[in-house]
Amino acid sequence: QVQLVESGGGLVQPGGSLRLSCAASGSGFSIYSMGWYRQAPGKQRDLVARITGGSKTDYADSVKGRFTISTDNAKNTVYLQMNNLKPEDTAIYYCTVEALGTWLLYWGQGTQVTVAS
Repeated sequence: QVQLVESGGGLVQPGGSLRLSCAASGSGFSIYSMGWYRQAPGKQRDLVARITGGSKTDYADSVKGRFTISTDNAKNTVYLQMNNLKPEDTAIYYCTVEALGTWLLYWGQGTQVTVAS
């Protein structure tokens, strides 16, 4: 079983920055990928960014050039640096871990990001 604990959400003005963190814990698992999804009210949950194999990254077109995903493999932690935030980035952000071998996708509890003036 994998547990994910997220932190770093909050309220920020347009143009501001936030950094989300997510630490994975548990036993008997190896990580294939770590990522971030988001869900705005009334909308589906979409992929924001993902890092696979510790280095290959994928981003949603809407965040390219503004968001950066990174990991600290020693700490089983994934980060999402979000710059130049826009009101349309407002959503609940969920951390994910995909386990190597079982290919199970684990979800964090979600953290609210609100971009408003």
